[in-house]
Amino acid sequence: MNTIIFISDLHLEEGRPEMTALFLKFLADAIKKADALYILGDFFEVWIGDDHVSSFNQSILLALKAATEQGLPIYIMHGNRDFLLGKTFFQRTGCQLLPEEKVLTLFGKPTLLMHGDTLCTHDVAYLKFRKKARCWLVQKLFLWKSLAKRQAIAAHYRQASQAHVTTVPDYIMDVAQTEVERVMQKHQVQHLIHGHTHREAVHSFQLNNKPATRTVLGAWHEHGSALFCYADGKQELKKIAIDPL
Repeated sequence: MNTIIFISDLHLEEGRPEMTALFLKFLADAIKKADALYILGDFFEVWIGDDHVSSFNQSILLALKAATEQGLPIYIMHGNRDFLLGKTFFQRTGCQLLPEEKVLTLFGKPTLLMHGDTLCTHDVAYLKFRKKARCWLVQKLFLWKSLAKRQAIAAHYRQASQAHVTTVPDYIMDVAQTEVERVMQKHQVQHLIHGHTHREAVHSFQLNNKPATRTVLGAWHEHGSALFCYADGKQELKKIAIDPL
């Protein structure tokens, strides 16, 4: 098949059944057509712990498990919404966890994979929150709380995040080119794939006097979005239409 697919920022949640249906259909197609599927963060709108068992969560976990059992390797990276995906989730689904910065040899081309939030260095307030939220002790204390308390805390932070997005200038929310170049030079790559900003595009620039590209995966809001990479070097960013329910 010689096809690898990248997606990000699906923000799956029970209140958007049309998007869940779209992902499940997409996953069924990927089993037949892809050699691997990479999910670069924010797969779920929120994840408050692997012990949060619901019919919605279970339906997604079972679909992932069925896909991996049928031979589709699925790799998932933590995002800023679902960084509490833990060992139990990966054991139940057969998916594999990616580190925050992963260099993949993509058909012979070294390519850096990231969620993308750490590239937004202008957003100082978010990065301070991120540092606190990723602390193992903070996470442990959070997971000790009851599910009801965790849900209330998560709802509060979602509201705060939405308010932050609507009040902060666009350039603050986007990546900083200097940070893009720094991290690409650190890993010695000319190609970066990330999500987070929801600004689907392919950016071309010069890095170390050589052509470089930064591919931004789109969010799954009005439609789905996926990057298809082929063995011949061709890459396609595709929009995926939602079927009416």
